[in-house]
Formats: sequence, structure tokens, C-alpha cells
Amino acid sequence: MKLLSIEHIPGSEIEALGIVKGTIVLSKSFGKDFMALMKTLVGGELQGYTEMLNEARALATKRMVEEAEAMEADAVIGVRYGSSSLMSSAAEVIAYGTAVRIK
Repeated sequence: MKLLSIEHIPGSEIEALGIVKGTIVLSKSFGKDFMALMKTLVGGELQGYTEMLNEARALATKRMVEEAEAMEADAVIGVRYGSSSLMSSAAEVIAYGTAVRIK
């Protein structure tokens, strides 16, 4: 499955099939919160959160691709990611784009 952030596939004619998306909601663990709090005292990257968000993006992407495959798409164009805080201890990550078939 080809995933592109651009709105077209260079040199290809495409048929738009529809919007596809994948979402995941993750909650932070007490351990990660505690370690992040300690890290904020000295500064630097919060590696536990970076890893958690990378995992969340990968899972959201996988779910988006599965939705596109169910539509028999060849690619997803205009891929975007978003995130939001649902409450103080949970965040949503969404991957979305347009499923297309290459003609």
C-alpha cells in the first residue's frame, strides 16, 4: 500500500474511493508520568512519551491501511496525522487520507 502526503500520484491516473482513517486512544501510565515529571526538572526529550506517540501513529496508520485495503485501494493520498488530548491522562492519535485506485 502506497502512502503519500501529496494529493496525487505523479504520472498516474487515480480514482478516489473515499476517506479512510485509523484512530487510537492511549492512556499514559503512572510510571511514564512520574519519569516525565522528573525529566522536566533537568530538561530534555521525554523518551517514554516519544515512544508512546510513535507507537500510536504506527497503530493508527495500520488501521487506516486496513480500511483502505477493505475498499480495495492501491494507495492512500493526502495522508495526515492529528492528535488531541481527551482528558488529562489520555490522548487520541488519528491518521487519515483519501483511498485511491490507480487506473
